[in-house]
Amino acid sequence: MSYPKSKWISALSKPARVNMRLFCFPFAGGAAQAFKDWGSLLPKDVQVLGVQYPGRSSRFTEPAFTAVADIAEALRSEIRPFLDKPFAFFGHSLGASISYELARLLRAEGLQPGYLLVSGRRAPHLPRNRELIYNLPEDQFRVKISELNGTPPEILEHEELMDLMAPILRADFTASETYAFHPGVKMDAPLAAFGGAKDPDVEEEAIEAWREHTDGPFSAHMLPGDHFFLNEDQSRDLLLKSLCHYLGKIAV
Repeated sequence: MSYPKSKWISALSKPARVNMRLFCFPFAGGAAQAFKDWGSLLPKDVQVLGVQYPGRSSRFTEPAFTAVADIAEALRSEIRPFLDKPFAFFGHSLGASISYELARLLRAEGLQPGYLLVSGRRAPHLPRNRELIYNLPEDQFRVKISELNGTPPEILEHEELMDLMAPILRADFTASETYAFHPGVKMDAPLAAFGGAKDPDVEEEAIEAWREHTDGPFSAHMLPGDHFFLNEDQSRDLLLKSLCHYLGKIAV
């Protein structure tokens, strides 16, 4: 079968029959390939699509965006050809904010995901509780990045790779840390929020607070692990089990 194409959206699985699409929005510094194995772990009729931000992987030569609103706006037209099937959004950390803002844009046009699944991110209306790092001097910025446990050691310990990754990370952290919530269109799609029980920056109350952003059904889950719990086998399995449950609720 033929599939839509866009440099913004990478097909991570290509089922023979697609009844539903799950769009996955990466964290700061991440690429679509962070979700490359999910297709084999979700129902066979679900196509997994990774959102590919500029500045990395196949889009390495493009300047990275530095504002959540700009990424969401660019995706609004790019994603439309893929919305011929029921769909859901999953976003982790920075990706949660982008998926949420894109869902709001689509909602204003009469479209919305069958489920919005957000992870590792404080509810949009809550203030930041961590110091800003996006504008630190380069040496301090890299130290803080290493402390966040999200960048693989093989990159952190390789100066040339870090020289390539640092501008992408700084752009993404700029987008993440300068994001400001503006009240407006409220979701009525079902929403599920996930957090890591040992994440010092996204406590359980901040996950529960996502309840305020939809008039539809809401649920919250705290999983073992820190901010990057989705990279730990046990937590990833629990997360994907929950995603299967919620995807099963979407009418096909």
